[in-house]
Amino acid sequence: MTRSSAPGKVYLFGEHAVVYGEPAVPCAIERRAHVEVERRDDDKLRVHSEDLTLDGFTVEYGGRSDSRPDVDVSESLLAAATGYVDGAIDQVREVTGERSVGFDVTIESEIPLGGGLGSSAAVTVAAIDAATRELGVTLETDELAERAFRTEYEVQGGQASRADTFCVATGGAVRVEGEDCRSIEAPDLPLVIGFDGGAGETGSLVAGVGALRERYDFAADTVEAIGDIVRTGESVLETGDLEELGQLMDVNHGLLSALGVSSRSLDAMVWAARDAGAYGAKLTGAGGGGCIVALDPTEATETALKFTPGCEEAFRAELADEGVKRLE
Repeated sequence: MTRSSAPGKVYLFGEHAVVYGEPAVPCAIERRAHVEVERRDDDKLRVHSEDLTLDGFTVEYGGRSDSRPDVDVSESLLAAATGYVDGAIDQVREVTGERSVGFDVTIESEIPLGGGLGSSAAVTVAAIDAATRELGVTLETDELAERAFRTEYEVQGGQASRADTFCVATGGAVRVEGEDCRSIEAPDLPLVIGFDGGAGETGSLVAGVGALRERYDFAADTVEAIGDIVRTGESVLETGDLEELGQLMDVNHGLLSALGVSSRSLDAMVWAARDAGAYGAKLTGAGGGGCIVALDPTEATETALKFTPGCEEAFRAELADEGVKRLE
């Protein structure tokens, strides 16, 4: 039996634009997905979820790609429950050469599913790490991040970037632009998260931005403008100027709203944070519902969010300096 964990993440800048080769700066946060893996004597997968912001469940099914669980749940729930684990195990079988191995997989997650905090990336990274080590293989961090990216790319229909998986595998703040992924220095950011209890449909939101970008030159310019914000934000991060960082986050949120990926609840939380005196606030992740991130060293934003209609949870998030953690 082998265990691994990986952190969630927030985007300071750059979501959606990163899909089109623009840079992005996500940061790992100390909310983690924990995955425990044990090898089986057959080729089946047994996936048990303690908490993915869904009721717990257990499914068992044949370990081949054409075998699906026979359970009475919606297709979207089934995909959330098994898609990333299936892809992770495919990567494990490829890298170890053990094509017929099966596993019991148990997932416990502190990260809201589909809320923009990198739940799928964290589960994928932790699952690949734990399962390869269960078979006696330990991957370097860069290869672990790359194989997790391949999983997300496949599950998300070719609309994933390396940002999420590299960030949660590596930890800290990172900069991603195409295939160029590297860690960067960041100050101790006073991050506050607001969660509306919902989840956006990442694939449809990314596709919607792509359709706008193809149809309208101004939408393509908006995507490029987000990339410009990231480049400016990198230099501001080095100075630690929280006020300017917040201003850039505000502009980034406005551009994401213009691309149609915000929502009434996300906007309400963003404005509640700003009204409470936060340096800045924006949605994080694909949008359409889920989470916002604000910069505020005081308790005011967290308190305001707790009283904001549509906000289900508000909490402070510390940066996670360490990415994947390995436990025997």
